Amino acid sequence: MQALRDTTYRRLCDLMYESVGLSFGDAKRSLVSSRLAPRIQRLGLGGFEDYLALIESPEDGGEFQWAVDLLTTNETYFFREPAHFDLLEAELARTRPPKLRVWSAACSFGDEAYSIAMLADELNQVGRIGRDWSVLGTDISDRVLRSAAQGIFPQERLREVSPERLKRHCLRGEGESEGLVQVQPRLRKHLRFGQVNLSRPLPDELGPFDVVFLRNVLIYFDAATKREVVDRVLTCLRPGGLFFIGTAEGRVPCETPLESLGPGAFRRR
Repeated sequence: MQALRDTTYRRLCDLMYESVGLSFGDAKRSLVSSRLAPRIQRLGLGGFEDYLALIESPEDGGEFQWAVDLLTTNETYFFREPAHFDLLEAELARTRPPKLRVWSAACSFGDEAYSIAMLADELNQVGRIGRDWSVLGTDISDRVLRSAAQGIFPQERLREVSPERLKRHCLRGEGESEGLVQVQPRLRKHLRFGQVNLSRPLPDELGPFDVVFLRNVLIYFDAATKREVVDRVLTCLRPGGLFFIGTAEGRVPCETPLESLGPGAFRRR
């Protein structure tokens, strides 16, 4: 396959930015090429130019969504960045809310959303939060959301989950399903998943939430879009609510006043 040409790469970057707010600079060129090339070969297309023409077409057969998935899906696993879950547990144990609404705003395959649900269920069992709790997971990818709704994961993705917690919340696969686990139905009933494009106006019915996780997605946006996305998301977080971004993402500029609680952790003032 021919190398990704400058003009083609710029057109691809413009399409992703205008459609979903994703920003890919020159430094991401090799990543874009390596992630799209296998898909182009699988489709039997002649190269990047043919693929760009396909995803620019109104009749792309859903291929534009495939391209977005390929360019944004990162490694994910349960209880990633555990300090955030420790802080959340301490805060909920202190405030003991009778009702809890949590939003995992870039949930990917659902590892984060189910991690939150496991913690919420355990806190409910010991009376630290009420029985009325729920977790909403959203993503731009319909494909990952369908997977998340099933609650089935390779066991390796639960490597940070203790044996006791794994036994309490999950069913182990046997036979052909060996190596997989499925989250218990009693836990899954507290979760729902839906498609949301964070670079566009949010649905009116979204929120308010007590906790919002927006982790490891801002790296795909330029500075201006980051500010817009964060302020847009924070309109759905009640004053005093907790807000989490990736620990390596730093303090994101926004108009909404936030109090820093630690790396990647904030409270809305």
